Order: sequence, then structure tokens, then C-alpha cells
Amino acid sequence: MSTPALPAAFLQRPIAHRALHGQQEHCPENSRAAIRAAVEAGYGIEIDLQLSADGRAMVFHDEQLERLTDAAGPVRARTSAELEAIPLKNGDGECIPTFREVLDIVAGRVALLVEIKDQDGGMGPNVGPLEAAAVADLAGYDGPVALMSFNPHSIAEVARLAPHLPRGLTTCAYDPQEWAPLAAEECDALRAISDFDRVGACFISHEARDITRARVQALRADGVPILSWTIRSPAEEAEVRRFADNVTFENYLSALGA
Repeated sequence: MSTPALPAAFLQRPIAHRALHGQQEHCPENSRAAIRAAVEAGYGIEIDLQLSADGRAMVFHDEQLERLTDAAGPVRARTSAELEAIPLKNGDGECIPTFREVLDIVAGRVALLVEIKDQDGGMGPNVGPLEAAAVADLAGYDGPVALMSFNPHSIAEVARLAPHLPRGLTTCAYDPQEWAPLAAEECDALRAISDFDRVGACFISHEARDITRARVQALRADGVPILSWTIRSPAEEAEVRRFADNVTFENYLSALGA
């Protein structure tokens, strides 16, 4: 399988987790305001995608609406038009954006790291519609972009649909207690990053508290770019940068010259 390289832009500037949220009023995570703030500051941007009922890619982290809005229920039970009309908490009227709208805002000016949230419910092969929607929105996009997911099946689908797009795996320690009801055997396989070559990944984005794991550092020694999430202080960033090539940060302003 052909493996496109991760664009250099992903290693040159720190990446704002769910865009540059929480640093000013009315700037919630994954919002238009947070995305504009990150672009203006010169940071890379990480965002999340969920699927609407009518098959559109929406920029939203959670499966459910409650934490981030005053609405309730699953994101995928609402159409894109309905989701676009739901205000985000502390968003000063901002509502849930579509992926296409976010692409228009970013317009290739900074690196855009896109996490496709697991739609299978158990890291299984029941994927396809969200990946197809994301790839369709990216048609003709001119700028540094990369797709990633915790679910290797999702990234394999991205590779099938758009082999030219850089893709990677979101990875972590996969503690079985934290990931229940995911089977312990599945956690073992995911922890070992055993699907890296199969899906044609060109990077991983790994959990900061587990960044020294031997498998992660072996990939780095082989020249694989290692990103790390989620960094929440300059001190933590300084430590993690000893073991990773770039960081995804929030709750502070990472040094742009890092």
C-alpha cells in the first residue's frame, strides 16, 4: 500500500487541540471562533468529526450533544441542518459547524489534523459513511491536512477511498478498565499499534502520559513522526517533546517557535 508522507507543516508549529478554545470569551472547542483564533495565531489545528443523520461530516467531539450544547441525544440522530442550528455553550450564538465550512475558514493557511471519531462503537469494521463524507468534503482542498482515528478500520477505509491523503492512528495505553467494554485482547492489539503498516499510516498521535512506550519510540527511531496529545502546560510540553516530534495542546499558549 502506498503511504503518503505527513506534510512538514505538522511538525513546524504546535497544534491547538479542538482548535484554540478557552483562551478568550465565546470560543468553545471545535467552534468557528476557536478555528479562526488558531489560524490568526499561526497554530496548527486539531478537530473532530461526527456524522449527521443525513451523512454530513460535522465538527464536533462527542457522540452526544449534552456536554457542549443545551440539546440532548446523539449527534447522528440529527440532520446537518438541525445540527447547524444548535448553539454551542458559551458560543455567543455560534452553532455546530460542518467540516466543509471549517475547510473554507482554514483555507490551507495552517496544518489541519482531523480525527474521525469511531462510529462502530467498538473499534470494529462498521465504518464507511463518515470517512466518505470527510473525503468528499476534502475534494479540491489545497493545504496541509491529515486524517487520523483510534479505529484502524476507519483509516483503512480512508486509504481505500483516498490513498493520496496522509493518514495516521490515534493511539494510547489502552488500559482495559478505561476502555471497557472493549475486550482485553483488542486493547492489547491496539496498544501494540499492530495495524500501522496494514492501513498505510504515516504517523501516530499518541497519549502524552504513555509517550515513552517502547513501541512508540521504536516507530520514532524508524523515522515515523510522533505527535502527542493532550498537553496542558509548558512544563508538560517540555518533557513530552523529548519523546515526540510535535504536541497537541490546550489551556495555555504553546510557544510558536517550539
